[in-house]
Amino acid sequence: MRKNIVAGNWKMNKNLQEGIALAKELNDALTADKPNCDVVICTPFIHLASVTPLVDKAIIGVGAENCADKVSGAFTGEVSAEMVVSTGAQYVILGHSERRAYYHETVEILEEKVKLALANGLTPIFCIGEVLAEREANQQNAVVAAQLASVFSLSAEDFGKIILAYEPVWAIGTGKTATPAQAQEIHAYIRSLIVEKYGKDVAENTSILYGGSCKPSNAKELFANADVDGGLIGGAALKCADFKGIIDAFK
Repeated sequence: MRKNIVAGNWKMNKNLQEGIALAKELNDALTADKPNCDVVICTPFIHLASVTPLVDKAIIGVGAENCADKVSGAFTGEVSAEMVVSTGAQYVILGHSERRAYYHETVEILEEKVKLALANGLTPIFCIGEVLAEREANQQNAVVAAQLASVFSLSAEDFGKIILAYEPVWAIGTGKTATPAQAQEIHAYIRSLIVEKYGKDVAENTSILYGGSCKPSNAKELFANADVDGGLIGGAALKCADFKGIIDAFK
């Protein structure tokens, strides 16, 4: 059966020393009180090599927030999938709405990134989701279906190695949250698209996380939905107590 997962996306927060302190605090908290789900922290690139040796990888997985769509070469400022792996990280967030909006990442660019991540043994956490205008126009299904093109070119075997994260862009950092019913409805729709493309077995084994103003107070209700397999957490992942509060929703 598919895994329940709570992943933290630190975004561009925490200097190196603060990041190390947070990783240690989280590791201590989860060592003392074992989680009932998989836990991942996705940190800025400069933190990865310092954070991975600090955490017990049986309890906390570590990931990057992005990687390049090129293997190597004259791409100043870029970080390749191979470099991410060399730090000991196991995951990478790809297709986050902020990357799509601010850095103009297209379906084609993201397809390359996913393939390179998989070729290097990373587990992509692949993000999809609509903006407010698209939700208000009732276009959310069409939007997520189009965004899935980046991963629907994969073989069934490779698709089976990725995690999906549905993030209503209108709920990220705004304090607005999709209702549990809205979350379930679109997660079920996403799973139905996977059934159409790859069959029921693959769909049943794909973890689909919810992201967008998920916090300790609403996590239990969101995660209780049949097709919501955990969360991709932004702001609440920056404080150990808040992040652990969300992880504990699976207890």
